[in-house]
Amino acid sequence: MTRTLIMTLAAVMSMAQAPADDSKPAASNVLNAPYPRVHADGRVTFRITAPAAQKVQLQPGGADNGLGKGPIDMTRDDKGVWSVTLPPAVPGFHYYWFLVDGLIVNDTGSEAFFGWGRESSGVEVPEAGADFYELKNVPHGDVRLRHYQSKVTGAWRRAFVYTPPGYETDTKTRYPVLYLQHGAGEDATSWTKQGRAHLILDNLIAAGKTKPMIVVMDTGYATSPGATPAQGATGSPQTPNAFEDVVVTDLIPTIDGAFRTLADRDSRAMAGLSMGAGQTLQITSKHLDLFAWIGSFSAPLRNFDVKTSMNGVLTDAATLNKRVRLFWIGSGTGETAIHDAATQLHTALDGAGIKHVMFESAGTSHEWQTWRRSLNDFAPRLFR
Repeated sequence: MTRTLIMTLAAVMSMAQAPADDSKPAASNVLNAPYPRVHADGRVTFRITAPAAQKVQLQPGGADNGLGKGPIDMTRDDKGVWSVTLPPAVPGFHYYWFLVDGLIVNDTGSEAFFGWGRESSGVEVPEAGADFYELKNVPHGDVRLRHYQSKVTGAWRRAFVYTPPGYETDTKTRYPVLYLQHGAGEDATSWTKQGRAHLILDNLIAAGKTKPMIVVMDTGYATSPGATPAQGATGSPQTPNAFEDVVVTDLIPTIDGAFRTLADRDSRAMAGLSMGAGQTLQITSKHLDLFAWIGSFSAPLRNFDVKTSMNGVLTDAATLNKRVRLFWIGSGTGETAIHDAATQLHTALDGAGIKHVMFESAGTSHEWQTWRRSLNDFAPRLFR
């Protein structure tokens, strides 16, 4: 047997004995970036080159997340490459960043996603058998950027507006509108970049499961000129958020003026996640002359009282049931405190005789997979 043949057989045997690497670059990576990598069983491998660093850790975003409790120590090889492979993650989108000797560092292999009050890294872990938020070969709507001058803040603002397939060609049809809000530390880009709301709507409309609609996504922060900071829940001064005034005074008139909307309360809905859910409950309950459809995704309900919360509208079940076409509340079973609060609200609403829908996202936490599933359930119920 020749030396060449021996070496070839040894190489083949070595390949046969080595475990197959079934991982693929995450869909959330920048072009051609090999890491992060997602394995077939849901494990995720992260890697960063930092040869001068003494300690590198992976920090998942938040306590309720599908990657695990952080910070998570990473291991260095002899070339200064640090890596870690996490156990199977909960499917969906997860924020994360690196801590390099304590310094927050984004992953250059990941797209940037605005969350946690800044541009952050994110990794997409596929969910087996779930494609309702994936890009499919169906008719697609458009996501437009709309700038407008706010009378409330005196500044320019922007909103992202989804128009359904056929909006450009069928110029006589008018559409109902869903105002859809992000969570704390996020912005107007979040529902399309992290949430894939436009793809969810495209797929639902193509399947005939929901009515074509316009969806408006704005940033849920606004400051009026001369606003005086007041003591917030944390004890530190906080500037009052004028977003409610922006929605009523600026945003709705702008959208109704620029797009072919059905400009009546029966054709107008509002929903939001986390902070945006709290804003939704506040704004819609105070302005039932403007909204007939309400969606609360993972609302951080604190000291909720049927008699006093939501501007007291829950005390008159008969009137509320007549005026509100849909009152939808939902949460993930993995976000324990919020899910418990949603369950308590569900019980209280039942006791008060208020019609509503309760939705649970099995196994997901205070993250985007919960809210993607929420939108997928909520949207088909609208404008019926």
